[in-house]
Amino acid sequence: MRDQTMSPLTRRSFLTGLACSGLAGAGSRPARAQAFPQYFSSFAVDVSVLKAKGLGPFADLVAAATLDELRRSFADRVDPRGPRLVVRLTGIFLTPFPDGGGGGDDWRRGGGGSSDSLEGEALAVGRRGEIIARHPQLAVLDVRTSILTPDEPGRAAAVARHYVLWLRRQLIS
Repeated sequence: MRDQTMSPLTRRSFLTGLACSGLAGAGSRPARAQAFPQYFSSFAVDVSVLKAKGLGPFADLVAAATLDELRRSFADRVDPRGPRLVVRLTGIFLTPFPDGGGGGDDWRRGGGGSSDSLEGEALAVGRRGEIIARHPQLAVLDVRTSILTPDEPGRAAAVARHYVLWLRRQLIS
């Protein structure tokens, strides 16, 4: 029986295949970007993913800080006819080295990297519960506090407020 091995893939055949696969969808129209509403009837924060990760009361603290900042930052954007703005938070990271890791401020010397982050998405939810628009977001906040007094609850509230402030900048044109 003859050995049937494939001939090696040449650069030319690879690039030809890549070009053909790119042209395969050329006739279809690109998806339109979702326009996010500018006014909202109410605000809510969903931290069910954080609770499923075992954060419990800490997730509630993040939700309360986020909701408080949503109400403050979007106070001029309330209209009872608008959709509901729901922020679904899916991940939070608080650095274990809030003072920069002891290596100085220059990342090349091993310092830096001391930032907290909050990940999630904003959803515009219509009257029947349908999602009208969504906006995924990751907010990162530099932390400069002593490792001896890390203040995780305060840092979590700060990154939640930062998340909402960036959300406002992204959504309101």
